[in-house]
Amino acid sequence: MPTSTSSVLAGLRRLAGKEGLNSFSVTTATLPESTAQRLQDFVRKGRQGDMDWLADQLHRRMHPKNLWPNARSAIIFALPYGQEIDPLARLKDKSNGTISVYTLNRDYHDVFKGKLKRIAQWLARETSMEVKVFVDTAPLMEKPLAEQAGLGWQGKHTNLVSRDLGSWFFLGCILTTLELDPAPPEADHCGSCHACLDICPTKAFPAPYQLDARRCISYLTIEHKGHIPKEFRKSMGNRIYGCDDCLAVCPWNKFARTAAEQKLKARDDLVAPSLVELLRLDDGAFRKMFAGSPVKRTGRNRFLRNCLIASGNSGDRSLLDPVRKCLADESPLVRAMAVWALRQLDPQSFTKEMQMRFSSETDSNVRAEWEAAA
Repeated sequence: MPTSTSSVLAGLRRLAGKEGLNSFSVTTATLPESTAQRLQDFVRKGRQGDMDWLADQLHRRMHPKNLWPNARSAIIFALPYGQEIDPLARLKDKSNGTISVYTLNRDYHDVFKGKLKRIAQWLARETSMEVKVFVDTAPLMEKPLAEQAGLGWQGKHTNLVSRDLGSWFFLGCILTTLELDPAPPEADHCGSCHACLDICPTKAFPAPYQLDARRCISYLTIEHKGHIPKEFRKSMGNRIYGCDDCLAVCPWNKFARTAAEQKLKARDDLVAPSLVELLRLDDGAFRKMFAGSPVKRTGRNRFLRNCLIASGNSGDRSLLDPVRKCLADESPLVRAMAVWALRQLDPQSFTKEMQMRFSSETDSNVRAEWEAAA
């Protein structure tokens, strides 16, 4: 039974390799006070938007030991999810929606957590120490821990960048009461490059290494529950779930690896889904199409909200019929964006539709969309 740090790490390397997790490293289960201060500042400025869980769990998130006082070491793993597609090229076909690369197949939480649980079970059995597994499902700051462990550095877009993996990878963590020798941290290698800041369609970076989630298309299309502000709708283009622009232009992604895990390889039907077909999804069809996918948690109504904005930006008049049908949808969120999309696609018929529908509309937000467009 391994007891030394070297033998434990050798065992971890062997098991991690079998799970396709060849990139991992170790750090202490602590973070500097400056990391906690940056998080506090982010929340104080309200940049988390309506992600209330960030503010509610602030104290536990600030330091790993606030989450688990007995933790001594953090073992951080990277799981590549790159695809053999050009994320930016998909933005050119306005009649199809663009779904973020990380979510083109199975939910990574389930895939990754299964791998880490098998490794953690071995570690607990061999060392008699306690373990806990995390894959973006608890108030733990994985990116600062990964930087501290030397897996990469947080780039100017605030995502982790690796000299070996680029930035197309997920992070997972095993916290343990076992004390392991920490690896040295990674240095920042962004240099003078600011391509990620320049490409952002909604200018979501107030400064390098800072993000205002309220302006981020990933936040707006995934986390934001309400109506998307008008100032961002045109900039969204055909992005219907997430945004990859800041990652796609990073020069370090020339070292990125494509997903070896079959469950993370892109499904053909999600690479460039037709907006016509997506607008026809009722709740049952939406759930069936995105079963096992992270998209499912957003829900049909918010997803169609995004698809209608993409339709309005498409200039494709073949989308008019499904857009008009959405004007009578049960969801006010869907009806409101259908109003906006109709105005973008066919201003001539907009007045006629308003005359037929406005007087019977009971939702104030939908009425406001009709009035603003008129």
